[in-house]
Amino acid sequence: MSEPAATFSVEAQISREDEARCGGVLTRWMAALNRYDASAMDALMHFPHVRIAGGTVTVYQQAGNNPMDLFDRLRKQDGWHHSAWNETKLVQSSPVKAHYAVRYTRYRENGSIIGVYDSLYVLSLLDGAWKIQSRSSFGP
Repeated sequence: MSEPAATFSVEAQISREDEARCGGVLTRWMAALNRYDASAMDALMHFPHVRIAGGTVTVYQQAGNNPMDLFDRLRKQDGWHHSAWNETKLVQSSPVKAHYAVRYTRYRENGSIIGVYDSLYVLSLLDGAWKIQSRSSFGP
């Protein structure tokens, strides 16, 4: 007896307007990160917020849980000054969720490159607002 064919449904993709809103969230996220502005970063995240990096899964339950010590370490260890998106590519979406494959570069103040990293950012539409719900990064 043969196995039944797998079936699945595909939800409608994100609208162009919402894709633009998500792009704005990512732009504001990078600006807040480069200002080292934890409260501005919190304003762009839905909670609970999940971050997977360096073999660790961290769940930020509420605003104020975003550990800025990562940036202190990057500054001391690598001379991190700022980061910039190389690419933000929408790879999957529905009307209420968008997966972005992103690539970013970390720079020193003199413009030299610390590293280039790939990540997956999941943005969700909750309570009428698109924000980052989770991140999975190959960077530290």
